[in-house]
Amino acid sequence: MANCHKLFQDYNSEISIPKSKKDKMSGSKEGLRKRIREDFKKNHPGYEPRFHIQGSGGPKMRTGIRTKDDICDLDDGVYFFREPDVSATTLQTWIKDAVAGYTDTDPEHRKKCIRNIFEKDYEIDQPVYYKVDGKNYQLAVKNTGWEDSDPKALADWFHKQKDKNGQLVKIVKYEKGWCDNIRNKMPSGLAMTILACNAKAKINYTVDRDDITLRDTLKEIKKVLDLKFDCIVPVVPGDDLFKDYDKNRKDNFMAALQNFIDDADTAINEKNELKASKLWQKHLGSRFPDGEDKDETTSNSAPSIAALKRTAIVSQPWGLK
Repeated sequence: MANCHKLFQDYNSEISIPKSKKDKMSGSKEGLRKRIREDFKKNHPGYEPRFHIQGSGGPKMRTGIRTKDDICDLDDGVYFFREPDVSATTLQTWIKDAVAGYTDTDPEHRKKCIRNIFEKDYEIDQPVYYKVDGKNYQLAVKNTGWEDSDPKALADWFHKQKDKNGQLVKIVKYEKGWCDNIRNKMPSGLAMTILACNAKAKINYTVDRDDITLRDTLKEIKKVLDLKFDCIVPVVPGDDLFKDYDKNRKDNFMAALQNFIDDADTAINEKNELKASKLWQKHLGSRFPDGEDKDETTSNSAPSIAALKRTAIVSQPWGLK
């Protein structure tokens, strides 16, 4: 059987955000923070903004990828530790006004964040929260108000799911790469992260075979969704990320999932590495590398120490700046 583990390591490197882009995003993040601090000091002195990177780009997750269009994103939460005396929409608008003009493209006032677009390069989303003693974090929702949301709790939950070899992080990135390649209203990165974590508890992780672990994860996800099609956020607000899926969107996702499982089974049982890689490429796209045109009868050895170091996850404490 063809062992495509090494090809998956190359694919992981290909979809990971390169240091050069991370450095640019970090510089832009700091520039946006400076704009907001200065604007609020001048125009809204009763509000002191604080900041924290969260989501897939946060220090406890590290599951961000760059899309096939070479776009990536970063979530930089804006926090106020006081109860606002203006509406959620107004507070979002103040953030939007503060960062307007920082990029050539006007910032977008989206439902749950202000989006800063760095054309054909990356996006920085700025969700807005407030927190007072004894209450959950409150997320601003445009034209709606405030809703319970705790990005720290979600990051902590994911951190507890991770394995010491960093394989879960890679599996999430592979799933996100698949969704990006297929598109057609595939599930969000958060949904795929939750589904992968839930599946991890039910399967045996094969550390030296990412191809097998990914296949087994997809099978467990489908098994669960066949019984009940939902994806519940495991922390506040505990909502169902699939709640608004219509029949067509659900059927498209489930069909794509079954097709991926079928080809993953065939690829794992295929003796020729090149033929196996072509099957993976059907779902992961052209960034998944070609294998060698050779037959394999035995599995390859475990990954090197250097390879494991490349995928190790470094945890950092939660902190606001």
